[in-house]
Amino acid sequence: MDLRVFTEPQQGATYETLLRVAKAAEALGYGAFFRSDHYLHMGSADGLPGPTDAWITLAGLARETSTIRLGTLMTAGTFRLPGVLAIQVAQVDQMSGGRVELGLGSGWYETEHEAYGIPFPKEKFGRLEEQLAIVTGLWKTPVGERFDFDGKYYQLKDSPALPKPAQQRVPVLIGGHGAKRTPALAARFADEFNIPFASIEDSERQFQRVAEAAREHGRGADDLVYSNALVACVGKDDSEVKRRADAIGRDVDELKANGLAGSPAEVVERIAQYQAVGSQRMYLQMLDLDDLDHLELIAAEVMPQLG
Repeated sequence: MDLRVFTEPQQGATYETLLRVAKAAEALGYGAFFRSDHYLHMGSADGLPGPTDAWITLAGLARETSTIRLGTLMTAGTFRLPGVLAIQVAQVDQMSGGRVELGLGSGWYETEHEAYGIPFPKEKFGRLEEQLAIVTGLWKTPVGERFDFDGKYYQLKDSPALPKPAQQRVPVLIGGHGAKRTPALAARFADEFNIPFASIEDSERQFQRVAEAAREHGRGADDLVYSNALVACVGKDDSEVKRRADAIGRDVDELKANGLAGSPAEVVERIAQYQAVGSQRMYLQMLDLDDLDHLELIAAEVMPQLG
């Protein structure tokens, strides 16, 4: 089981805060540092000092880290034209020496689009499908050849399809709860399928749908990595768990029911239940980015027990 750190900077974080978390995660042996792609806070958080851009952040981290993988859960398809996104991700991959992964979703938070003047189209899923085809198509086009695309939403003509990422294939993550279109899209384009904030039962059901879609598309079910994203709240004892839950404005019992909360032993058992239904990777949503001791505890007392 690969443990990765997943942050939500729109809730309030500077680049320096994210850099501290990424460096700590790297030193502690986590598999990757991921961040959300939002421009507006959610819930009761004030969001101060304001949003940071996902790919600008990852570009900085690419130069200030050396081994940890970097990526997004999920880049919003509404924020960037696909040709521009392909260039951005390829460049950051070069800057990192080949450590980037692209999670790409349709975009969903209408209020943040209104707040920053970003168009919020009605038909987002069809656009996402074309975006995935374009981004991956540009990267796959051999140097010296041209890429064309004539879709309903996007058209590219005589593109040199440059630059190329450092990796021969940048891992692409697709996720969600949709029963039909999402698994089909993952079968076509994804290296990894991620289901966020889902129960064990819902995860198993969705993993099975994706595996079946992969087989229908001529791929093996094992061609994809299957992963979860869940909020983490781990403590050495009950009082420490409660302190961490209070710090993020959550209830301990709710976190235990819907996330990874409790003692290290409880969390190891909970992760094993997800692993039993096919999960191979866990993104730990860390909501208190100043609590680096939380990362250290998980690395010291949870990670070694997962194999």
